Amino acid sequence: MWRAAGIVLLTAYLPGAFAFRLPFARRARRAALPAEERLFWAIVVSVAVSSVAALALAAAGAYRIENLLLTNGLLCLAAAAVSRLDLRLGPPAPGPTRTAVPPCLLAGLAACTFFFVPPSEYVMGGRDPGVYVNEGIQIAQTGSLTPPDPLVRTVPGEHRQLFFPPDEDSDHEGLRFMGFFVVDPDAGSVVGQFSHLYPAWTAIAYDVHGLTGARHAPGLLAVLGVLAVYFAGAALLGRAAAFAGAALLALHVAQVWYARYPNGEVAMQALVFAGLLAYARAHAGGDRFFAPVAAVLIGLSVFAHVTGVLVIGAVVLAALLGRCAGQRLPASFAVPFAATSGAAVIYYVNVLAPYSARFVAYPGTLSAPQLALAAAGAATAAALGFAVARPRFAARARVWLPRLLLAAIWILAAYALFFRTAGPWLAPHDAAGLRTYTSYYLGPLGLAAALVGWAVVSGRRFWRSAAFLIVSATFAVFIFYKARIWPEHFWAARRFVPVILPASLLLAGAAAFSPVAPPARKWLSWARTRAAARARRIAGVALVVCLGWQFLERTRPILRHVELAGLIPRVEAIAERLTPADLLVVESRRASDLHVLATPLAYVYARNVLLLHDTTPDKTEFRRFLEWARSRYARVLFMGGGGTDLLSRDTTPRSVWGDRFQIPQYERALNAYPTGVRRKEFDYTVYDLAPERVQPGVFHLDVGKEDDLHVRRIHAKQRDHQGITYRWTRDRSFVAVIGTLPEARELTLRLGDGGRPERAAPARVRLTLGGRWLGSVDVAGGFRPYAVPIPSDLAREVAAGEETAELLLETQTWNPRVQLGAPDDRDLGVMVDRIEIR
Repeated sequence: MWRAAGIVLLTAYLPGAFAFRLPFARRARRAALPAEERLFWAIVVSVAVSSVAALALAAAGAYRIENLLLTNGLLCLAAAAVSRLDLRLGPPAPGPTRTAVPPCLLAGLAACTFFFVPPSEYVMGGRDPGVYVNEGIQIAQTGSLTPPDPLVRTVPGEHRQLFFPPDEDSDHEGLRFMGFFVVDPDAGSVVGQFSHLYPAWTAIAYDVHGLTGARHAPGLLAVLGVLAVYFAGAALLGRAAAFAGAALLALHVAQVWYARYPNGEVAMQALVFAGLLAYARAHAGGDRFFAPVAAVLIGLSVFAHVTGVLVIGAVVLAALLGRCAGQRLPASFAVPFAATSGAAVIYYVNVLAPYSARFVAYPGTLSAPQLALAAAGAATAAALGFAVARPRFAARARVWLPRLLLAAIWILAAYALFFRTAGPWLAPHDAAGLRTYTSYYLGPLGLAAALVGWAVVSGRRFWRSAAFLIVSATFAVFIFYKARIWPEHFWAARRFVPVILPASLLLAGAAAFSPVAPPARKWLSWARTRAAARARRIAGVALVVCLGWQFLERTRPILRHVELAGLIPRVEAIAERLTPADLLVVESRRASDLHVLATPLAYVYARNVLLLHDTTPDKTEFRRFLEWARSRYARVLFMGGGGTDLLSRDTTPRSVWGDRFQIPQYERALNAYPTGVRRKEFDYTVYDLAPERVQPGVFHLDVGKEDDLHVRRIHAKQRDHQGITYRWTRDRSFVAVIGTLPEARELTLRLGDGGRPERAAPARVRLTLGGRWLGSVDVAGGFRPYAVPIPSDLAREVAAGEETAELLLETQTWNPRVQLGAPDDRDLGVMVDRIEIR
């Protein structure tokens, strides 16, 4: 407990508290800030310092929690020495007042919704959340952004094609697991796919409290994000508008979901809004302390997610345009901003080269009109930046830029809502990006309020809020141009979480509560009366309550849901059965989803795990690999469930153990709102690949039981109410046959049609063995045996083979969803229970 408390203090409070209290840059001015904001800055600056230190240590391969604590401790001592122990804020610092109530309420509300139930148990690989978690734990365990993988280095070069073949068209040497690139196979170095700032905090949380701490990292960052949105909004739009926007954010289904779900966007949200607040205090407020703070926070956003480059570009544009309002770019902002941005370029070019290669190549995919439009935009921005230095132009720009930006936002919103359609170069889900966001996430009322709020802020508050508005507009234009809202899975639509969603809700709060000065016109005199102000406050409260109720209703179904609950104990159980002397080979991701278990087994529990690249590896090469592996490991095990053909006469698979379990996973819906929890099933068997000859005999395969090394391109195992195990075939399914008798004369299959509807094509199964046509059978009704003869010469040929012979089952499939309206969307052939050759 004391160790955890020490880590929290030295990473999340003390460095920022010492820096904030330094007697430089008009300390009395920032000391006069409210007590709650001073505490907020102590935490935010500490997060920035710890992020820089952790990333720097990990880049040098020297991250350890002790090294990070030592670095932060030395920085605190240095601050104390430089200040000569003058770290008291003194009388200018007010104590807590009633202004502390809103952020306390927001922190409590966010904590209640984010931690109503435990966070997700997303440690499995395969998708972005698991990659983030495994990246972070690898930083904690190995101390490096490019962790050394001993198994990659150990596998001889001639066998690497089986597991991570190099991709000639990419800047990497193959995939270790999905989301992890092999950078140098000889050195054994790998790198995760995603930016490392969030994984760095996962590593810190893992050092605090193991996997439980790592699971809570996104929630804690999301709470900080809500507070950053509030404090930024309070400075730019007023406390009432900020409280409304931040409260709506804390209730929103997307914010609640991603507070429990590993992702880099929540970290980026906290950095961006804290950076925008610091920017406003430095440039519009003239507080020199916040200039370098803003530069580092905004620069760090790109280390949280690659879209942080949009923040950097938008802030540069805001700084250039701000010159017409008398805002100057001090060196204390420009120097650290340039340094952080330069470090980001080096980081993406060197560390994340396999991931950033596609962004580097992206301009080459643009058409000539798109390139011309981008060049025109850049030239216009540059021209504006230089033009605003001229006093005459600056005076006009102060008046017209807010109006032009407001008009552009309204016009683009109307176009995207009502007129934008798919075409040859525009996918339907990209064309409908703003409509999807409005329908599923913000609501028509919320969008209308946000657009009205933009008009409110574009008045007297524009130049103080210019960076906030320009960053928000930049994200809206780029994200909704290519929506990045994946139509297949509602919960994967997180590109709007860092900026667009909180900005929309803050602007809705501004529409409800930010003060407005009506034009001095006689016919608008009523708008300046107390009754009009009271009516607006009532309407604003009604607007926020209505939006809050809508958001809460959409959030309510997930409040008690724990994504992938129970997965961690299942993976731990597998890890406990493996020893350091074992090597586990997992079937290809093309065969089943078992590959997602391979990632945490290797990168969380440090087991020796290799993932096959293909479902049909080269048999000769695999036999040679087994010879090498058996010389180094006590057991060579194989985990399968979907079907892999790697048997030969030299290897006898022996079942060691198996398991079948389900974990809750929220529904994935195509262009629709998810309606509830589904069950993700894992069904696997682990085999010992013993170096024993397969003895000839009657070939008998119980399909759906321990058949993983015999079947391929076939559906998952199933069991009926009578306990019969079986699998459904696809249009073309394969069975590996080995160890038969030369005198075998008959192939018998126990098949059933599974209740195939009459309007579907007949269940005729065409059979081919070893490339020779055997015949066909018409399957009808429940399970029954169907037999076809085997020519004597073919029987002898199959029996004499050193490798498996391929039995091909071809069937015209049917789809239960299409034919019957059932939820099952598989293309089904026939049910196979048993196969015999005698």
